[in-house]
Amino acid sequence: MSEKPAPADTARHQLQPDAADGLRAYAARTRESADRFAAVLEDIAANGLPAVEDCTPWEELREAHLARLAAQRPAVA
Repeated sequence: MSEKPAPADTARHQLQPDAADGLRAYAARTRESADRFAAVLEDIAANGLPAVEDCTPWEELREAHLARLAAQRPAVA
C-alpha cells in the first residue's frame, strides 16, 4: 500500500461508521501485535537468545494453539 493520498480525481467510497470503527480496531490490534513482536526482536538483538531451559518447545506451543482454536470452533459431525 502507498503512503500517498489518493488522487483528487479518484472517487472513494466511504465506509459505514460501524465498518470504519471495526477497521480502526483491527488496525490497533495489528499495530499492538507488531509492537510486541518488534520488542522481542529488539530484546534478542540486545541480549542474545534466551537459554534453552527457559524456552517452551514449539510442539507444546502448537498443541496449545490448536486446542484454543478447537475450543473456539466446535467440530461439526
